[in-house]
Amino acid sequence: MSLKPSPLAMVPFVSVDNMMKLVNRIGIAEMIAGIADVIEEDFKRWPEFDKTPRVPSHSEDGVIELMPTSDGVTYGFKYVNGHPANMARGYQTVTAFGLLARVDTGYPIMLSEMTVLTALRTAATSVVAAKYLAPKGAKTMALIGNGAQCEFQSLAFQKVLGIDTVQLYDIDPAATQKAVKNLSETGLNVMACDSAQAAVSGAQIITTCTADKQYATILTDNMVGAGQHINAIGGDCPGKTELHKDILLRSDIFVEYPPQTRIEGEIQQLDPDHPVTELWKVITGDAQGRTDARQITLFDSVGFATEDFSALRYVHRMLAEHNIAQDLDMIADPDDPRDLFGMVQRAKETH
Repeated sequence: MSLKPSPLAMVPFVSVDNMMKLVNRIGIAEMIAGIADVIEEDFKRWPEFDKTPRVPSHSEDGVIELMPTSDGVTYGFKYVNGHPANMARGYQTVTAFGLLARVDTGYPIMLSEMTVLTALRTAATSVVAAKYLAPKGAKTMALIGNGAQCEFQSLAFQKVLGIDTVQLYDIDPAATQKAVKNLSETGLNVMACDSAQAAVSGAQIITTCTADKQYATILTDNMVGAGQHINAIGGDCPGKTELHKDILLRSDIFVEYPPQTRIEGEIQQLDPDHPVTELWKVITGDAQGRTDARQITLFDSVGFATEDFSALRYVHRMLAEHNIAQDLDMIADPDDPRDLFGMVQRAKETH
C-alpha cells in the first residue's frame, strides 16, 4: 500500500506570500472590487446562511474570535484576534486565517491567511454599504484613523464609488504621513489634516477606523452634518465605540447582523430595541436605504462571518485561474478508511 498522500488529502494553502502575489497580480483596487461583488452576491442570498454571533474569548489584552458560517454547500470560518497593544510590541493589531470546507464530506478545500484578506474584505464591505447608503456623486471621504485599513479603504472608494479626495487624520501624525506616502501615486487628492474636525469638513463620507479598545469619542455630534454617510468600522467588541451617542440618535442605522452588532457595535450604547435596518434587506430591496439628501446614514460595521466567507470564496475562485497556492498534507487518508491504525504502523517503514 502506498504512503504517498492521495489528492483528497492535499489542501491548497494560500500563504501570506501567496496572497501578496495574488493581490499584486490582480491589483489591489481590482481585487477589492471583485470581493465586493461576491459579498453583494452573498448578501442577496442571506437567508441561505447559518448565522451566529462570533465566538469570542476576551482578555484584558484583546480578543480572539472564531467566525463560522455555511450556505449548506460550503462551510467557512475565520480565526481572528484584535490586540490594540500589539503595535507597541511591534506586532500586528489584527491577524487572521480562514478555511473553506465541503459540507457533504467535511473535507477542507482551502486554508488561507486572512490578515491581508481581512483588510481587503473590510474595505469591500464598506464600499458595498456605501453604494446603497452614501450620497450620490460623493467625491470626498474623511478617514479618521490612518492605520492598517486606511489605504485599502481609500482605494476601494476610489475604484467603486469614484471618490477623488481623501482627508486624513490620526492622533499619531506618523500614521497619517505613512498613508499620505502610500497613496501618493494613486491619483487621489490626499490631504493630511491636523484634527478630526478638519478632516470631516466638506466630506460626504466619513470612515472611522481606530483601534483602541475603549469607549471613545472619535466623532462628536457637532462634527456630523445633514446628508453625510458614516462608515463606523473600528468598533468591534464590547466596550469599544467611536461615535458619540447623540450621532446615533440622529442617524438611520444599518447593520450586518443585529445580534452581533448590539453586543459589539456602536449601537451597544443604545436601548436593545432601538430600530436598525439589516444591510442585506437594503441590497435586496426589502428595505429602504438613503431616502433623501439631508438624511444621516450610519453603517455600524463590526464584520460578519458571511463577508469572510465571500472573501474566501473569491480567493478560491481565483486559484483556478492563477494557481498561486501550495498543497498541504492535512487530512489523514488511509487506503482503508477503517484502518487508521494500520496507516500509522506502516509509516514506521519510512520514518
